[in-house]
Amino acid sequence: MTRITPTPCPCGKGPLLGDCCAPLLAGQRTASDAETLMRSRYTAYVLGNEAYLLATWHPDTRPEGLDLDREPHPRWLGLAVKGSGQVDVDHAWVEFVARYKIAGRAYRMQERSRFERREGTWYYLDGEVADSGHP
Repeated sequence: MTRITPTPCPCGKGPLLGDCCAPLLAGQRTASDAETLMRSRYTAYVLGNEAYLLATWHPDTRPEGLDLDREPHPRWLGLAVKGSGQVDVDHAWVEFVARYKIAGRAYRMQERSRFERREGTWYYLDGEVADSGHP
């Protein structure tokens, strides 16, 4: 009998991917708040799920595509949410630090992301990235 090892969720909130971000990435449910959306988008970056990233990007700021296959590939190491809050019922922010390595060198990206809810669905609008020295 083949034994399936449960996969930890990269976002760090839920213990298992299947119980945490996977249902969002599969379109089985939508994020209930901006922080949940941000965490699922981090997981999508870790897994290389460009379709989910574009689908959850606000239509006014969404790029035509992402270059997730570019070399060298980042190896995502972890996510830490520093804070989050509601501006009003349809606008929120999340500040986070994502750690990663490229070619053996460690980097960190700190961003304060803005989110907007349209017709009950949260979207990533844009973010201010703190200078972290990453390429």
